[in-house]
Amino acid sequence: MNVQAIGYPTIVYLHLLLFVLWLGADVGVFILGQHFRKRQVYSLDQRLALLKLLVIVDLVPRAAWALMVPMSLTVLAAGAWWDVPAPLLVASWAAAALWLWLILDTHKHEGTERAARNRRNETFLKLLLTAFYLWLGVQSLLTGAPLAPLWLALKALAFALIFLAAIMIDAMFRPVGGQLGRLIAEGSSDATELPLRRTMDRTRIWVWVVYALLLVTSYLGSVKPF
Repeated sequence: MNVQAIGYPTIVYLHLLLFVLWLGADVGVFILGQHFRKRQVYSLDQRLALLKLLVIVDLVPRAAWALMVPMSLTVLAAGAWWDVPAPLLVASWAAAALWLWLILDTHKHEGTERAARNRRNETFLKLLLTAFYLWLGVQSLLTGAPLAPLWLALKALAFALIFLAAIMIDAMFRPVGGQLGRLIAEGSSDATELPLRRTMDRTRIWVWVVYALLLVTSYLGSVKPF
């Protein structure tokens, strides 16, 4: 077996696998959320069970997203698309490890001040990564470096926009905790259901934006049209 010959294709395969896990599991989260909204079909206890399952399934796309950051840079380096500085590559894997820890620790300590602090730190990390990919995309579009192909520069820019849209999902979803607590405490009624429904509707707009951008990035990476 020629390890060197299969090295880059294997890295690309892992990159694609992360995309499948990200989008596929996120669609599962979306479907569970849609069923949670059906108050005429399910009892409140059934809907809360769906919500617990949603939270668990949501760990998959979050983890895939975190790993996509170092994997994308690894693909660039292994494919000679960009001579990625070694310290940047190492830092990207360290950032992914930190991000994964924040995701899992937040899940373990949900509802505590520790989880809230983790979310603030995660948002800060996302903002840093957003700035990096915005720079990478815009700089490459304007100067042709460090990413020379137009499709690759556009892909980096689209990835930055995914970060922005995902940050908006978290921001729009923030009132759900209190609204859900009221629903559990007071039971299902228009007074408890409608505010929660409006929050979920506003959040869903940004979910669709993320899906669209994921399709754009996958198209650019697969077809390389420019």
